[in-house]
This record gives sequence, C-alpha cells and structure tokens, in this order.
Amino acid sequence: MITKNKTWLFLFTSVFFILSLFFKPYPLSWLMKLLPMAILVFIAISQLKDKTGKIFIVGLVFSGFGDFFLDYEPINGFVLGLGSFFIAHVCYLIVLKPIEKKKLGLVGLYGVYGIAIFSLIAGGLDELFIPVLAYMSILLIMAMMTLVSKRSNNWLVLGGLSFVFSDSLIGIDKFYYPIPYAPIMIMLSYYFAQYALLRGFIVSGKTEEAA
Repeated sequence: MITKNKTWLFLFTSVFFILSLFFKPYPLSWLMKLLPMAILVFIAISQLKDKTGKIFIVGLVFSGFGDFFLDYEPINGFVLGLGSFFIAHVCYLIVLKPIEKKKLGLVGLYGVYGIAIFSLIAGGLDELFIPVLAYMSILLIMAMMTLVSKRSNNWLVLGGLSFVFSDSLIGIDKFYYPIPYAPIMIMLSYYFAQYALLRGFIVSGKTEEAA
C-alpha cells in the first residue's frame, strides 16, 4: 500500500506546484511539475515488481515526459506531450486487461461525452485535429477500461474519470473558450488521477494475491 508519509509528500509537492502557477513563468517550473510524478514513480518501483507492474511504471514515466514537454515548451511541445501521454495510456490499457462485462452503460456515457467534447473543440483544432482525436480516443478507452477491467475498483474508476475531466478542461480552455483558473483545476484533477490510478492498481494487485 501507499503509506501516509508518501501520500503526504505527494500531496505537499502537488499543492506546492499548483500554488506556484500563480507566479509562472519562472525558471525550472517543469522540474517542480515533475516532482509529484517522480514520487509516484518511486512508490511504483518499490511496490510493483512483476511484468505488469513494470508496464504501469513505464506509463507513469511517459506521463512525466508529457508533463515536461507541456511545461517546458507549451506551444511547440504540445504534440510531443500528446504523444507521450498517448503512450502512457496504452501502457495503462495493457495492465488493465482482461475485461469483464460490467458497467457497460457507463461505458456508453463515456462515448457520448467524448463525442460531445470533441464536437465542441473541433473547430479550433486546425492541424491538431488528428493528433487530438487520436489522443482523446485512447484516453476515453483507458477510462472505459477502468470500468470493465477485471481489476476494476473505486480508485481506478476515479482515476480514469479525473483524467478525462482534467484533459477536457485542457481542450476546452485551449481550443474553445478560456476558463478562469483552468490551470489550477487541470493540475488538481491530473495529479489526483495519477495517484488514484496507481493506488487502484496496487489495490487490485493485492486483491488478486488474496483471491
């Protein structure tokens, strides 16, 4: 399990970076952004020893690459950031196999939601139409998998939901209409999503061992 001390350390570094958003731009902001993810990677390495766990760790690492590109070079690095997170979600998809036929109605809601959000932002995408469509598709599939995976638990479901919420805010704020304090809400939901996915994956592993 994730100890209270590690949770507090993750929480402290996350809140510290989120508060620092009020003072951006500042030197090495990308490093401050990566600290919470580095803590999650450290936790994952210490607890996830099998092949599936290592794939999850690769997903966290690529998420870190995505964070770096989006902060270090927000405009020119956007596609690289999307690509990094795309690979991260592929890793999460792999570790969430196999699936069970449950919560299919909620899966359909994700599909409807995805179509609605993409329709909203599509007009502002221009040359990013294909990259964003590809990324949104893999993101929604990952979130759906948290519902239908044999590993599914509340933490995983919350992680998938928070990731979709965070990236929806990015899409709307960047390509449709600016949202007041969007970066604050984006990072709050993003950090929670990554923490919840890791915690849910660890819990699912413990459950399988006990079965």
